[in-house]
Amino acid sequence: MSISSINYSSSVLGAQIRNINQQLTDLSTQLSTGKLSQNYSGMGANEGFAIASRAQLSNIAAYTDTITNVNVNINLANTALQSLTTIRNTVQKGSASTAQDLNVNGQTVAQNTAAAQFGSMVGVLNTQSGNRYLFSGTAVNTQPVANASDIINGTTTQAGFKTVMAERQAADLGVNGMGRLVQTQTAGVINVAEDSPTSPFGLKIAAVSSTLTGATVTGPSGSPVSFSVNLNGVNPNNGDKLSVQFTLPDGSTEQIDLTASTATPTPAGSFAIDASVPVNPANTATNLDTALNTAIKKLANTSLVAASAVTAGDNFFNTTSSAMGAPATSQVPAPITGATLLSGPASSDSIAPGFANGDKITVNGTTLTFGVDINTNDSIQTLLGKIDAITGTSKPSTVHGGVITINTDNAASLNISSANTAALAKLGFTSSPITATQPPLRVGSSPASSATTLVNGSANTVKWYRGNDGPGSPRSTAMARVDDSVTVQYGAQADEDAIRRQLQAIAVFGTFSTSQTGQYSGGQVSALSLRVTQALTQQPGQQRIEDIQTDIAMAQNTMKDATTRQTQAKAQLQTIIDQAESASPDQVASELLSLQNALQASYQTTAKLAQLSLVKFL
Repeated sequence: MSISSINYSSSVLGAQIRNINQQLTDLSTQLSTGKLSQNYSGMGANEGFAIASRAQLSNIAAYTDTITNVNVNINLANTALQSLTTIRNTVQKGSASTAQDLNVNGQTVAQNTAAAQFGSMVGVLNTQSGNRYLFSGTAVNTQPVANASDIINGTTTQAGFKTVMAERQAADLGVNGMGRLVQTQTAGVINVAEDSPTSPFGLKIAAVSSTLTGATVTGPSGSPVSFSVNLNGVNPNNGDKLSVQFTLPDGSTEQIDLTASTATPTPAGSFAIDASVPVNPANTATNLDTALNTAIKKLANTSLVAASAVTAGDNFFNTTSSAMGAPATSQVPAPITGATLLSGPASSDSIAPGFANGDKITVNGTTLTFGVDINTNDSIQTLLGKIDAITGTSKPSTVHGGVITINTDNAASLNISSANTAALAKLGFTSSPITATQPPLRVGSSPASSATTLVNGSANTVKWYRGNDGPGSPRSTAMARVDDSVTVQYGAQADEDAIRRQLQAIAVFGTFSTSQTGQYSGGQVSALSLRVTQALTQQPGQQRIEDIQTDIAMAQNTMKDATTRQTQAKAQLQTIIDQAESASPDQVASELLSLQNALQASYQTTAKLAQLSLVKFL
């Protein structure tokens, strides 16, 4: 019989001691690190939950970084928008003041301030966050607004706003400085006519009324539109009045009132009734003719000049494009108005030929059917309202001086067509489909004083806005995911209506200048100041800069709510990880003590076994 020696290293007891030693090492590591294991295999069955929780924590960390970055951009944008509000208030306060003293450059102190504030506003709109322009929409690497000097003064190859304004003023005043009106007197009959049936420039005759005893007043009617006053050889009575209302290029209206008077000297706004013996009504007609000529010239060189400057601003800055029909007449015959019907009996205020039931007008792919969506006896203004509802324009379409202007915020998309081209022609549109003219708009020929058209000036005019200008909400041009199912929109564009209107008004006010000693200079500045003050006053239905701030504040609130949820989720996820991976110090200490006792007993047993000899064994 062979007897093997007792080998500690290969014995069951030795293996048990080694196992206890390994457990002691593992428990010591757990006690020092607080983790169950240093690798996934030793973590146990719940490690799958911990891994999933860590992935969610990683997503939350990414969302947190995104929220931080977006908040930086929003805070910068909000600061910029607040600066725009301050600029608006400063310029508006100046334009509303009564001080009209002109300096050597033909401007008031308020206008000089506006010119400086225009440069400040351009700088604000070109604000960057890192390498990102905040008011360029999706074109984040493109400076949104051209340099202020280039916008006003132009470049070597492109005209600036100052040139566009001067051209427009010359076109609106006309050759004779009468607002494109031609006044004549023949055999005691005074006639006032517009100089062209197709011109968008100058004063447009809107209405005429009279209480002149024995006089005959006709019009406004015809093409070009005109009216006439015939005293019929009879002197009017003291206090009788002639009133003529004009539509100006900016859509505003002004009225001239001339009162027959026997007073000496003749009061302002009056004309002298002939007092010779015997009475000669022809002299009265001459006095009326002279007074009317003087009043029209004053209106043209004050309010018209101011309205022209405002309209030039619209031509240059306004990205709301328009399709304009030629002057059209109704069955009366007379220029069409918003009240003119789309169809009607002869001698009624309606177009002929008009629309019939079953006719269709398609606007940007949406069809309006007469007899279903619109009635044939509805007015032109009703039709324009339905067109505007489809295009979503921020500037309602209008009818002025027999001319329909269809406005649209996106010139590239406007497309209006109808198989009834004859009725479209009666609305002033000679072709189908109707498309929009892209701004900037320039006076169409030289000399400007006799021009009759506006043309696309994009090839030779500074483009003030250079950022993204496609369809869709400006807010959607910058989007960020801030939670698994939550995104925020925080984009902005310098050509948004509220910003553009303010920039336009300040540019008009700061650029316009006149003669320091001119006869009408004070009236020009006064009329312009009034219009600028109104333009900088928030009107119902118009976008406000505060609306943009509200939009981005909503994005911040959404992110704040997401952060609150994520903070709570982080705590819960960390608990899951801790439960799956953390070792309890008390439990580990208890197990360590137990293993130490077991190891001590094992060593004692091993020591006794190690003292065995063959004799003792036998």
